[in-house]
Amino acid sequence: MTDQTYQPTLSQLRAFVAVAEYRHFGTAAARLSVSQPTLSQALAALEQGLGLQLIERSTRRVLVTAAGMRLLPQATATLEAADRFVASATGDSLGGTLRIGIIPTVAPYVLPGLLPELRKALPALKPQVIEDQTARLLEGLRTGVLDVALVALPTEVPGLVEISLYAEEFVLVTPRGHELAGRTDIAPATLDALPLLLLDEGHCLRDQTLELCRSADAHPGAVGDTRAASLATVVQCVAGGLGVTLIPEMAVASETARGTLETAHFAAPAPGRTLGLAFRASTARVDDYERLAEIIRSRRPAVD
Repeated sequence: MTDQTYQPTLSQLRAFVAVAEYRHFGTAAARLSVSQPTLSQALAALEQGLGLQLIERSTRRVLVTAAGMRLLPQATATLEAADRFVASATGDSLGGTLRIGIIPTVAPYVLPGLLPELRKALPALKPQVIEDQTARLLEGLRTGVLDVALVALPTEVPGLVEISLYAEEFVLVTPRGHELAGRTDIAPATLDALPLLLLDEGHCLRDQTLELCRSADAHPGAVGDTRAASLATVVQCVAGGLGVTLIPEMAVASETARGTLETAHFAAPAPGRTLGLAFRASTARVDDYERLAEIIRSRRPAVD
C-alpha cells in the first residue's frame, strides 16, 4: 500500500524513467552518469515508497510492469516540468533534456545542420537523439519515453499533436546509363515491372513507396528480393546494378555523391511525403515545439 506521506525525489523518477526506456540497468546508469548500485537503490526506494513494483528484473531481461506503464507518462511529465522550471531560471523555456525521436530516412540528412543550430540558438537545451522506425518512435511518445519525434505525417495516432514542417518529393535513383536517367517527366506507372529495391519492413519509406505503386496500379519486380536497413545500403545495391529505388529529395545529394548513380524526377504533381513533429496532446510544451519546428524549417537540407 502506498504511503500517502511519501514524496518521490527527482532522482528516483529519473531512475525509473531511464530503466523503463533502456530496459537495461547498466545503460540507464550510464545515461544518468550514476553507478548501477545507485540507480538500483533509487528505483528500489521509489517502489518501496509507492508500494508498487514498477520494474521486473531477472538475470536475462528487464520488463516494465502494468503499474509501471500506467505511471510512466506521469513520471515523464513530472521530469519535464522540473526541466522547464530550471530552464526558466536561465531565461529560456526550451532548455534542459529533450528526447527527440527521428526516423532513419531523415536523421543523417537533417542532424548535421540542425544540431549545431540548436547549440547556437538554444544553449540551455540538451537534446538526446533517438533514431528508430516510426512505429517504435510513436510508441515512445505514447508511453512518455520520448518528448517529440520528427516523422512523416500524418501519424494517425490518437492523443498526438502534429506540426507540419515541409514537404519533399521522392526521386528515382538508377544505375548510371539507365534508360530513365535524367528524365523529369516520369509517372508513377513507370515503376511497373521495374526491379524496385526497398528498405526493410518497418520503415515508413517502404510503406510509402508501396502505397505509391498501388495507387498507380504499378507492379514492380524484385520487391522483397533485396532489403536493407539504410538508404546508404539501398543505393549501393542500385549502383551495383541490382535495381532502382526511390529516395527522399533531401537524401539525393549525399547518397549520389560518388557519381555512380543517376536520378529521374516525376512530373508534377510529384509524389512525396510531409515531414513534421509529433508530440503528446497532454504536454504543456506546445509553444516550445512550435519554436523547435521553426528552427528545423530554417535548417532544411538543401536540394539540387
